[in-house]
Amino acid sequence: MPASAATVVVLGDSLSDAYGMAREAGWVAHLDEALGPAHRVVDGSISGDTSSGALDRLDGLLNTHPPDVLVVIIGGNDGLRGLAPDRLQANLERIVEQGRALGAEVLLMQVRLPPNLGPRYVRAFEAVYPAVAEATGAEWIPFFLEPLFDQPGMLMDDGIHPTEAAQPRLAELIRPAVEAALARVGEAPPSE
Repeated sequence: MPASAATVVVLGDSLSDAYGMAREAGWVAHLDEALGPAHRVVDGSISGDTSSGALDRLDGLLNTHPPDVLVVIIGGNDGLRGLAPDRLQANLERIVEQGRALGAEVLLMQVRLPPNLGPRYVRAFEAVYPAVAEATGAEWIPFFLEPLFDQPGMLMDDGIHPTEAAQPRLAELIRPAVEAALARVGEAPPSE
């Protein structure tokens, strides 16, 4: 890998931490491989993490791996714990602002919640992501599991986590947004 490799940092929870499988089987590792040797993708995800946990460890992560692109996929555990949407929004805005302060392109992925948490809470929670993107200038990207929900074998029995079979597909679903962000910072991978 060249010393000047563009760096993509993924900040997330179990959806990007290869939950239930070896890390090299996860979509982040597949994305790293797909982008090629002029790029490196750092998985800064921890299963079970929340937006406040991610915020607490963000400085260390970004200082160790200064990103050209920061991909933020966090908040599902906040929702499962019933965190107030305004607190989630404040945490996400701070995460995005810290990434942008380092000159990174920031991608903020929509996170979805199971409907059993109640329609009013789910609507308020899910509205946070486009609001944060608008307030901070981050690029909002759709939830990448959405196209796989109705396909057999793509979700574990818990109905939340993607299977190992889904990981290459997830990498391909997020890859265009990451490549576009790399292009904006002048680090686009060569076209295949």
